[in-house]
Amino acid sequence: MSRHQSLLLIATALSSTTVSAFTAARSRTATSSTTARNMSVLDSFLGKNKYAAPCVMGDESIMSPKAHGTSDTPVQKDLRWNCDYETADRICNFNRHYAEHAGYWTTTSFVGDARDGKYASEAGEITFHDSNTGKALFVAPRGRDLEGFLKESGSHGWPSFRDEEVIWENVRCLGDGECVSVDGTHLGHNLPDGTGNRYCINLVSVAGRPEGEKE
Repeated sequence: MSRHQSLLLIATALSSTTVSAFTAARSRTATSSTTARNMSVLDSFLGKNKYAAPCVMGDESIMSPKAHGTSDTPVQKDLRWNCDYETADRICNFNRHYAEHAGYWTTTSFVGDARDGKYASEAGEITFHDSNTGKALFVAPRGRDLEGFLKESGSHGWPSFRDEEVIWENVRCLGDGECVSVDGTHLGHNLPDGTGNRYCINLVSVAGRPEGEKE
């Protein structure tokens, strides 16, 4: 049997397993658990990517089912940039593959706030926080100016960060390219290009507020 035929058989079997589990349990946590098992099987068959340093790799256990999907808590109610709570909670905690729609971040107040210097440090850097926990995940722009960051993000459809803009203490990359927080928040994916790792991240996943911050 060819490799292609084997892939098709595995994909068919995994699809059937996912549908059966969802029908029986009809809960988002059960679905998340099934997805994790399915991804583990595919990883063992296809192998995992290992991205170059400074990218810090993590394992599938980070995204195991918890009290609220893949996280212990739901997203914060008062997210930055007027990000939608329901969209954020769904993408952060009950999702492994899907994203906010391309360009969503430009429909929020993010671009205007960034150009006005809101949330920026004296160096002009904006810290992006986990929408669940408030932990710092990314700092941008770093090693480029704001317009460079906005231009690259605009060309891809999502906020796009480079290695030096990631706070690796709190961020991990899984073998399939999924980018997650150490607490189980789905952030986006690593989609490397000719210049290195490029982390395409959902704004709703990094719109949290650090402890004590008020609008």
